[in-house]
Amino acid sequence: MRTLPAAVLFVALISAVPSTRAIADDEAEKLLDDAVAAFKTGQFKVAIELADKAAKLDQKGAGGPLMAGLARLQLRDNEAALKSLTEAITRDPKLATAYDRRGDAYLKLGKFTDAVADFDKFLELESNPTAAADHWRRGIALYYAGKFDAGRKQFDLHRTVNPQDVENSAWHYLCNARANSPKKAREDLIPVTKDGRVPMKQVLELFAGKIKPQDVLAAAEKAGLEGEMLTEARFYANLYVALYYESEGDAKKAREYLTTAVEKYKIGHYMWDVGNAQLTVLKAKK
Repeated sequence: MRTLPAAVLFVALISAVPSTRAIADDEAEKLLDDAVAAFKTGQFKVAIELADKAAKLDQKGAGGPLMAGLARLQLRDNEAALKSLTEAITRDPKLATAYDRRGDAYLKLGKFTDAVADFDKFLELESNPTAAADHWRRGIALYYAGKFDAGRKQFDLHRTVNPQDVENSAWHYLCNARANSPKKAREDLIPVTKDGRVPMKQVLELFAGKIKPQDVLAAAEKAGLEGEMLTEARFYANLYVALYYESEGDAKKAREYLTTAVEKYKIGHYMWDVGNAQLTVLKAKK
């Protein structure tokens, strides 16, 4: 799925970190300010150290544990992030962003029902009128939690703010196929014409029933990409081929391509965490 530009996302996250200026502890305030600055420059381990220190000095404020949780998410230390964000919520039960990011931690740990609950709590507390439509991550959590029709509706809603995203169309299909049938999902497939990412054109054609899974994989190889861009194309090709097979009821092939996507083509995007969470859950069942 498409995400906010890094600078915009950073401002959105950091603006949610509560200040400690309400307490008479200048040292805790400075530590939190320094943690925010370290986060901004990608020094996540430094941000965690500083935020944890701020949290110990100010044992009532939610800013320290929230900042530590955000940084731990960046490092994919999801268990530790969950603990920090839970502490932030304990200190401030109305801190919307803490629920939203704890929902991310739950999702990445394969705890999908808990993720849905936190995303719903975030939307209950969040004042931004577009928050519900923006929340494609909630749709993914709903899919894995087995709430397929609710997931379909979430991706219908996301279309209103992000109409040219093949991944939104694909996840809408996946939810619809499970809530109804692949035939119905193809009939309702959301059209997208302006997503130029490789191999999204072919992913859409796959779900439309126009091409075969191997055509998606071939598109990633033939695009002339190199380095990280090639790795990303291969990841997405294998991920959506896996999910397509899942929608067709072929669990063996779904797992085969999901394993390739996650274990061979690791990328920095949220969608890798989604695939990794699903694969981890599948492995735990055997």
